[in-house]
Amino acid sequence: MLKNLELLDDFFFSHIKDIVEMECVVQGIIETQHVNALEILLHGLCGVPKEQVRVHELCLKSGPNLGVVPSEVRLLCDLAQPTPSWTVRHVGGAMRGSGADQISVLVRTVVESKVSNNVLRFFYGLGYKLDHEILKVGFAFTFHRGAQIIVTVTSAHKMPKLHAIEEALPITPNIHMVEITAPATAENYNEVVAAVSAFSEYLAPLLHLSKPGVSAGIVATAAAAAASLMSSSASKPL
Repeated sequence: MLKNLELLDDFFFSHIKDIVEMECVVQGIIETQHVNALEILLHGLCGVPKEQVRVHELCLKSGPNLGVVPSEVRLLCDLAQPTPSWTVRHVGGAMRGSGADQISVLVRTVVESKVSNNVLRFFYGLGYKLDHEILKVGFAFTFHRGAQIIVTVTSAHKMPKLHAIEEALPITPNIHMVEITAPATAENYNEVVAAVSAFSEYLAPLLHLSKPGVSAGIVATAAAAAASLMSSSASKPL
C-alpha cells in the first residue's frame, strides 16, 4: 500500500502541470428539441465559435488497498482532437458555510491535468477499479465575461460493453445537460461567482441552472423562448 501511495504522490506532484485550485459550477437540463435554440442564444452572447465536444469519460474508484476513505478520479479522453488527449480530474469537496449556502453557484476544489495515454493502466496498477464509463457528445463555448467561462452542452451515452465507444447509445435521448464552469482561486472566487450568476440569468428563458445535484427540472416557457429564438435567427439575412 505504501508503495502505491508513493507512486500516486509522484504522479500528482511530478507530472501534473496545470492545477486549478477551485471552480465555480452550475448545471441544468434542456430538452433536446430546444438545443438548437440554445446554441443560437449562446453564439450571440459569447461571440466566439463553438467547439465540438466528444469525450470518453471513465470514473475510477479506489480499492481497499488505498485506505479506508474512498477516493474517485475521472479520466477524460478528448476524442474531438485530431490526436486524442487524456486528462485526469479529481473533484474535491464543496465550499461550506453560511456564505456558500446563500449563493446559487457551487464552489469546489478541483485538480486537473493533461496526462499520457497510459494513465488508465497506471491507475489500475495503483488499485483503482473502473466504476462506470460514458461518452459525452455535444458542443461548448469558451469566452471571457468577468471571468473565463465555459458553457458545455452535451448528451450522455452509455456503452453496451467495455470501451465500445462506437456502439454508444444515448442514456436520455430527449435531454441534454448544460454545465457552466469557471476556474477560480481562493482570492477571486467571489468575483467569479458573480460572473457565473450574471451570465446564467441570460439563459433563464430556456433552462434552470442550479448547483450540481439540485435539479430544478424543465422551464415551462422553454418552448416559447426557443420558438422565438429560432424565428429571429431565420429572419436574419445570411
